[in-house]
Amino acid sequence: MPANPQVTLETSEGTVTVELWPDVAPGHTENFLKLSRQGFYDGLTFHRILPGFVIQGGCPRGDGTGGPGWNVKAEFNPRKHDKGVLSMARSADPDSAGSQFFICLGREHCQHLDNQYTAFGKVVSGIEAVDKIAATPLKDRRAGTPAKPPKIVSAKVVEAA
Repeated sequence: MPANPQVTLETSEGTVTVELWPDVAPGHTENFLKLSRQGFYDGLTFHRILPGFVIQGGCPRGDGTGGPGWNVKAEFNPRKHDKGVLSMARSADPDSAGSQFFICLGREHCQHLDNQYTAFGKVVSGIEAVDKIAATPLKDRRAGTPAKPPKIVSAKVVEAA
């Protein structure tokens, strides 16, 4: 059993496993595990792709406006938004995160997110699938809208053997 909880995201572009950080973001970790166990993410898409910046998913409406029906209080922490870091998307209100998450594609364009967004995990395997999602053709480059949004087939919590 890994020391920290892990979730495997089966995507249309490959498998991505993320390790969560309950030490710095216990509320976000618990929320992501709960949504994953409930099958909330199954069938949702990566609706926003900004090459060199982030891939974003977890919106039940598929357009960036939906959530689970509740919010999670911000847990800003010292973890850096490096490549592969999992963080929660939110509106202008710091306590508005719900189900939408993003994965950083590089430190250079994500460093301004440090202490502004809750970093709550990191990709531990499958970064090539993240890169594949990031390379998806876009129909609106400015908004990051993919022509054919990559899917999250399933999100499964890695349970102890």
